[in-house]
Amino acid sequence: MKVILLENLKKIGTIGEVIDVKRGFARNFLIANKKALYASKENIAQVEKIKSALSKKDNEKKINAKTTAEKINMKTYKVKKLCTENKELYGSVKPTEISRLINEADKIDIQPSMIQPIKEIKSIGKFKVKISLHSEVDAEINVDVLSAETIQ
Repeated sequence: MKVILLENLKKIGTIGEVIDVKRGFARNFLIANKKALYASKENIAQVEKIKSALSKKDNEKKINAKTTAEKINMKTYKVKKLCTENKELYGSVKPTEISRLINEADKIDIQPSMIQPIKEIKSIGKFKVKISLHSEVDAEINVDVLSAETIQ
């Protein structure tokens, strides 16, 4: 299915580009989240007219993402979790929890979908977590998992 992109999307394309994607991806993600339109002649003409406004809006998002990245990049956030004697966690540290940590510490609202742990956080230690703030702006934080107490 052919669609026209309304945003710059990492690994997919840029504003105004007509791309061919699977129907489910187009309907359930791109069009549902207003990131694309069906590629009809009318829609292509409409996107060409508003392309500069979309680019300006995307640049504003990029600038906001850069300022956020400067605030949180390479920062360390501590989380206390219950663990076993051999330092394995009961459960794991999820992106929603990391998002809440950042919000409590720095009052910066980051969606859990933007957070990509490099490897699953299931034990005590330091972990690098990548945060995709914009298609061109990424930040990296450290999550330090500490033991709350040990349960026998």
